[in-house]
Amino acid sequence: MLHLRVITPEETTDAVLRLIESTVGTAHLVLLPKAARDPAGDVVLCDVAREAADELIEGLQGLGLDRTGSIAVDDIDLSLSHRAEEAEKAAPGEGADAVLWEHLEDTTHDESTLTVTYVAFLVIATMIAACGVVLDNAILIVGAMAVGPEFGPLAGVCTALVQRAPRLALRSLVALLVGFAAAMVLTVGFSAFMDAVGLFTKEQLEAERPNTGFVYAPDWFSFVVAVLAGAAGMLSLTSAKSGALVGVAISVTTVPAAANAAVALSYGDMTQTRGSTQQLLLNLLGIVLAGTLTLLVQKFLWSRKRVRHG
Repeated sequence: MLHLRVITPEETTDAVLRLIESTVGTAHLVLLPKAARDPAGDVVLCDVAREAADELIEGLQGLGLDRTGSIAVDDIDLSLSHRAEEAEKAAPGEGADAVLWEHLEDTTHDESTLTVTYVAFLVIATMIAACGVVLDNAILIVGAMAVGPEFGPLAGVCTALVQRAPRLALRSLVALLVGFAAAMVLTVGFSAFMDAVGLFTKEQLEAERPNTGFVYAPDWFSFVVAVLAGAAGMLSLTSAKSGALVGVAISVTTVPAAANAAVALSYGDMTQTRGSTQQLLLNLLGIVLAGTLTLLVQKFLWSRKRVRHG
């Protein structure tokens, strides 16, 4: 269940109440007349099944409350109520399959904004991966993939394509491109510094690397894994199962490929630079394609379910 707190001008309160009462899957409706001061108006509280929330939020936006009042949504961790159980049973479908599009856009907006923190995480992850590829250390590679924040902008691109949100698409692409460019440029400098102090050598980079050689040798398996990871990542976001994102992060070699390209570039090894760049682009393409298709399928199936429910 989700908890909705709505601030509404007095003149639209009755319409809000009618909308909530007519929405299947709602419970615990509360009206607090004139309780809000900024913006001034009435406060309406209710609980709604996750699978019915998107339709209700759309209706509230149709009444203009996102401009004249406020719509806030919180997850309910525990609800001991027979009325809530009945509301969930009455709502169409299953809560785990429902997509809250406004919540998804808001989440991807936050995760796909180019910030100092985002760039710092991506730079640090790429430098950790640089150590991993030179030392042929798989543990460092996995750690770098877990630290990398690049799935946020990728999810933003997928959401923007499905929801036709050009601003979100531009913001996500800027974060993705500028972030990786900054990370790779700084990692080139980091590699030069490590070479100067004797911690990196060209011989280490070009030696047999059974644990990390795959990052500059793209193949069909790289694309297949990226596609599977992209689908899993979008499902984890839309179903609020964020724990799966960790597995997604350590399934694709975006950050290690960027790191290997940067280190190879610092040594003038264009073969590894090209191979790593291809690996990076292949992974990004696979994630975006799979994520977008996953959202399109979810949107289609859920719209059919709503239509069948009437």
